Amino acid sequence: MEVVHVYTKVRGEFGRQCLFSDRPAELLVDVPPDPSLAQHFIQKTRRDHAVQACRDMSEHQVNTERFESESCGINHVEGGWPKDINPQEVEQTIRFRKKVEKDEGYISSILQLGNVMEHCIRQNNAVDIYQEYFEDEVEVEDHQEPPSAKTINIFRDPNEVKRTVSSLSWHPDSGRKLAAAYSCLEFQKTSQDSSLDSYIWDIENPNRPEMSLKPASQLVSLDYNPKDPHTLVGGCYNGQVAYWDTRKGGQPVELSSLEQSHRDPVYKTTWLQSKTGTDTFSASTDGQVLWWDVRRLSEPTERLVLDPSREGNLDRALGAVSLEFESTMPTKFMVGTEQGVVVSCNRKAKTPAEKIVCTYDSHHGPVYALHRNPFFPKNFLTVGDWTARIWSEDIKESSIMWTKYQMSFLMDGCWSPVRPSVFFTVKMDGVLDAWDVLFKQNDPTLSFKVCDEALYSLRVQDHGRLLACGSQRGGVTLLEVCSGLSSLQKNEKSSLAAMFERETKREKILEARQREIRLKERSRSQQSREDEGQRDDRDDTPDQLIARAEQDFYSMVEAEQRRRRDREERSSREKDVCEEKRVEEEETSERTDEG
Repeated sequence: MEVVHVYTKVRGEFGRQCLFSDRPAELLVDVPPDPSLAQHFIQKTRRDHAVQACRDMSEHQVNTERFESESCGINHVEGGWPKDINPQEVEQTIRFRKKVEKDEGYISSILQLGNVMEHCIRQNNAVDIYQEYFEDEVEVEDHQEPPSAKTINIFRDPNEVKRTVSSLSWHPDSGRKLAAAYSCLEFQKTSQDSSLDSYIWDIENPNRPEMSLKPASQLVSLDYNPKDPHTLVGGCYNGQVAYWDTRKGGQPVELSSLEQSHRDPVYKTTWLQSKTGTDTFSASTDGQVLWWDVRRLSEPTERLVLDPSREGNLDRALGAVSLEFESTMPTKFMVGTEQGVVVSCNRKAKTPAEKIVCTYDSHHGPVYALHRNPFFPKNFLTVGDWTARIWSEDIKESSIMWTKYQMSFLMDGCWSPVRPSVFFTVKMDGVLDAWDVLFKQNDPTLSFKVCDEALYSLRVQDHGRLLACGSQRGGVTLLEVCSGLSSLQKNEKSSLAAMFERETKREKILEARQREIRLKERSRSQQSREDEGQRDDRDDTPDQLIARAEQDFYSMVEAEQRRRRDREERSSREKDVCEEKRVEEEETSERTDEG
C-alpha cells in the first residue's frame, strides 16, 4: 500500500478542546463587479413556471407479518469473588474483606480512585440538571386538540371457532393486564368444537394470552377483585359462579353447585365492599340476585327475587342483565333488567319486599349497561335499545338527559374515570362514541370506527387513557384516546354539577305538572264514572219500565178526575149561591111591592 500523504500533529493537541475568543470583523474576500460582463447578459421575457419542490408520493398498504416477542429476564447475582469464596456464606465474605482491607495495594487503590470520584461528583454538583428555569412563568393554556383515538393493539381469540367477548375487566393495580370472557350467547349456534377457555392478556403482548382460565362452562362475565389483584370471579353460561386465584393456575379454586346456582346465564358478577374482600354477588336472567362468599361457594349467603309486585314470585320476576354497585354507597345497588326497567334495591332492608325500593322505566329493551358517575354517584348512566340516558335518583318518571336515537343498537357504555362529563358507548355497527355532555348533547364528540364487527363490551382503564372494546368475533381492540378526553378540564366538576342540578329541577317541575294533569284527568274520569253509575242505577228492566209507566198514567188519570170533581163541586156551590141570591132578591122585591 502506497502512502500518498501523511498528516502530522503534535500528540498533545489530540482531544484538545476548542477555545473561542472575541475579535473584530475581518474581510477575507472582496470580489468587485466587472462591467464588461454586462455586455454578455441577455434579458429574457418572464413567464410563470410551477415547480414541485417535493417528490411524487403514492399511498400503499402493506400487511406485514406480526412480530412475536417473548419476555425474558436475567437474575443478577453478586460477583467478583474468588472461586473458593461462597458469597452466600456471611462468615467467609467477612473474613475475605478483612484480609483485603489489610493489603497495602488496596489502600493505595482506594486513594487514587477517591480523587477521580471526587472530581466527577463535583462536576455533577456544579450544574443542576433538574433545574426548572421557567417555573415562575405563567402557564400558557395548551391549544385544544380535536378529539381523537388510535388503535394500540388487537387481541384475537386464538381458537378456530370465534366467540363473542361478553365481558372485560382491567387489572386493578397496574392496568397492564386485561381479563376477557369469551362465550357464544346464541344457544342454537353453539358448536361442540368451541373452546370453553377465557384469557388474561398482557396489553404489550398480543401474540398469545398470559394465562388461560378454564371454567366448567363458557364465561359470560368476569371481574377482577379490587382488593386482591390475583383473584377473579366469573359467571358461567350454565348459571354457576367460579372463583380463580392466578397464583394457583387456570383451574377455578371454587365453583358453585348447580343446584344452588342460577338457572340462566350469569350476565354480571360484581365484588362487594367488605372487610374480608371475598364477598360478591351475581345477577341472571332467571330473575335472581345471589350473594356469595368466594371462600365457600357451595350455597349463596343471600337471595333476592326481582319481583316488581314484591311477593317473591319467581315466575313474575324480571330478568337481570346488568348490575351496579358503588363502594361509597355500600347498602345500595341497582339492577338493569331485560324488560327495560332499572330496579333500585337496598340490601340492608329487613324484609325481601322492602329490598326493592323503586323502579325506573328506562328503555324499550334490555338495559345492557348501568353505571354510576364516579364523581356524582346520585346520577347514573343506562344504555339500551338505541339510546343512552342519564338519570337522577330523585326523578323516577324520566331521565334528565338522553342521546338521540342511533341507527344501531347500543350494547355497552361507561363513564370516564377521570372526566366527570365524558362517557363512552359502543354499537352494533362497530363504532365507539365518546360523549362530552358539557360540549354538546345531541351528537358524540368523537365517533371512531373500531372494526367491521358488532361491539359487545367496553371497559376504560382507571387512568382514563386506554379503552378496551370486545367484538362479536372474539377480537379485543385496545384504543388510546387523546389527552382532551383523558385529563380533567378546568371547572369541569362545578359546571357539570350545575348542569345536573338544573336538569333535575326542570324534570321535577315537569313531573309535578304531569302529576297535576293526571290528578285532574283521574278526578274527571271518576266523576264521569259516577255519572255513568247513576245513569246505570236509573236504567231498569222493561217490565219495571211498563209498570212505572202504568203507575204514572193511573196517577195522572186520578189527578185529572180529582181535578174534575173539584171543578164540579165548585160549580155546584156557585149555582147554589146564585140561586140563594136570586131567591133573596125575589123576596125583597115582593116585600117592597106589599109595602
